[in-house]
Amino acid sequence: MIGRLLVANRAEIARRVFRTCRDLGIETVAVFSDADASAPHAAEADHAVRLPGTRPADTYLDAAAIVAAALGTGADAVHPGYGFLSENAAFARAVLDAGLVWVGPPPEAIAAMGAKIGAKALMAAAGVPVLPSAAPGSAADLPFPVLLKASAGGGGRGMRVVRDPSGLAEAAEAAGREALAAFGDGTLFAEPLLEGARHVEVQIVADAHGTVWALGERDCSIQRRHQKVVEEAPAPGLAPRVREELLAAAVKAAEAIGYVGAGTVEFLVKGDTVAFLEMNTRLQVEHPVTECVYGVDLVRLQLEVAEGARLPAAPPGPSGHAIEARLYAEDPADGWRPQAGTLGLFEIPGVDARFGPPPGGAASGLRLDSGVETGSRVDVHYDPMLAKVIAWAPTRAAAARRLAAALARARVHGPVTNRDLLVRVLRHETFLAGDAHTGFLETFDPADGCEGPPRHVALSALAAALALAAGRRAAAPVMGGLPSGWRNVPSEPQRTAFEGPAGRVEVAYRLTRAGLSAEGFDGVTLVSATPARVVLEVAGVRRRFEVAAYDDAVHVDSPLGAARLTPLPRLPEPAARLAPGSLLAPMPGTVLRVAVTPGARVAAGQTILTLEAMKMEHEVRAPAAGVLSALNAAPGLQVAAGTVLAVIETAEETP
Repeated sequence: MIGRLLVANRAEIARRVFRTCRDLGIETVAVFSDADASAPHAAEADHAVRLPGTRPADTYLDAAAIVAAALGTGADAVHPGYGFLSENAAFARAVLDAGLVWVGPPPEAIAAMGAKIGAKALMAAAGVPVLPSAAPGSAADLPFPVLLKASAGGGGRGMRVVRDPSGLAEAAEAAGREALAAFGDGTLFAEPLLEGARHVEVQIVADAHGTVWALGERDCSIQRRHQKVVEEAPAPGLAPRVREELLAAAVKAAEAIGYVGAGTVEFLVKGDTVAFLEMNTRLQVEHPVTECVYGVDLVRLQLEVAEGARLPAAPPGPSGHAIEARLYAEDPADGWRPQAGTLGLFEIPGVDARFGPPPGGAASGLRLDSGVETGSRVDVHYDPMLAKVIAWAPTRAAAARRLAAALARARVHGPVTNRDLLVRVLRHETFLAGDAHTGFLETFDPADGCEGPPRHVALSALAAALALAAGRRAAAPVMGGLPSGWRNVPSEPQRTAFEGPAGRVEVAYRLTRAGLSAEGFDGVTLVSATPARVVLEVAGVRRRFEVAAYDDAVHVDSPLGAARLTPLPRLPEPAARLAPGSLLAPMPGTVLRVAVTPGARVAAGQTILTLEAMKMEHEVRAPAAGVLSALNAAPGLQVAAGTVLAVIETAEETP
């Protein structure tokens, strides 16, 4: 029996495993990097061990340090979570060699599926349908477009779509470099890109006694950068024959490699075509939707199987529908760029359960699995996922409505997130019809469904201005009860300016005996205003605006939507002048590679250097043709957002 378990991971998945351990009476051990010293997962464990450093290579990817932490704390088992070392066969062997229980499949099974090139050949031999593939150098023989993929990894890293053979070499270089940095192996392969296909996967659980469960399928087609954003179970609109083929193929895959534990077999589905993608020999991020539909605790099953337990001959049956949305600190309108910063408030209303279903097997509910809390720091060193919000209900439509409403009412203050986009996806007619495929977000406008500039942003700015004024009056030492800007005779209106989601927003208003008078807001009256709440009556309808002011921004939440506003000074300080052609760091990160030397001529769009942040590469390109006159970056240099990395002198600037 497992008595003390170390989770070789961080954030949300570590907390998820801890939840089940508490239910089972198992003590827990966390590991944490210096960047995670104050993270919730480090505080919740019974024991916590520091892994010095911040880089994943020095911390969560240091297998020897993690095994030493397990032995040093008296743990008798290790759970890898997902990501990091979860699919590293050498790590699994090191855990077993240390006399510890490995909560995962045999190292041999991990190794068999770890290299996708060999895995595809193995699956084909087992009778699992696969797509043709080739080495990048031979990819020209495949039908285009093709998808270059890292043989050793997943999660969208080391992947590139190539639509013409002429782009193969450049794409292969970039994908191989990214794969080498992420997985330590730059090997690539190419396969036809099945455009318009759906990404459907099957959850399997197997014991050491020959029983293999196929716990239904999940649809994971809503993706950006080949990474999942919305997942659901069961897959909508799947033909019974296709479902049967998927489940049977997943069982064949598990049996072919002697699989033990929980895992996922992923497929592409287009019409009646089913093609094997890969097998993830670990728990998946989206496992909660299966738990909600099948009424199981997959982590508990993992632990029991690791202890040698037998599964019942038949799995439980499904009930209802579940949908999960991944809440990321990223800006969809800016190329999905990851964001960093501190969460001033993190609040999801109506949550019934955290990290598991509520007791009693409710037919519907809302679940939150989060790696953060109010006050948490979102760091540049790790994945930008903040939380997963899961709704389940008797029908798909009810689950989508519950999830969209919860996200719309959420209060998430700090870095920009994809929350608004998730709400629009969940309410989009294509998604609700069950017709979304893996290319859906490529043509989805992040502002879809919004009229710009949105009316709610203007009303939010008015509420923010009134709340800030109320705060100033509350702090005033003299006549604090008078409204801000009060005059006995008419005067110029109070003016407050903000930088909003779509640019500058300026509010001009007066507070008189007759009430609120605001330019451009006919039919709006003020009901009440405090520093934290403003109530406005708009065309006869009262609206409540919750206002939270921070050092760098004001967040306004209302039934109309959320708005993040940056107050602008009335008399701004002179801005520092930048040299023409300056290239600025778009976000905090580490310089991974410099492609051009000072003095070299560059073409418009040419890559100057590559930044690495939040597990992704971000290329900084020349905006115009010219000469690289200055370079302030070198590989390994950590830079802040806005740092001048290089200067390109264009022909027009040359005397």
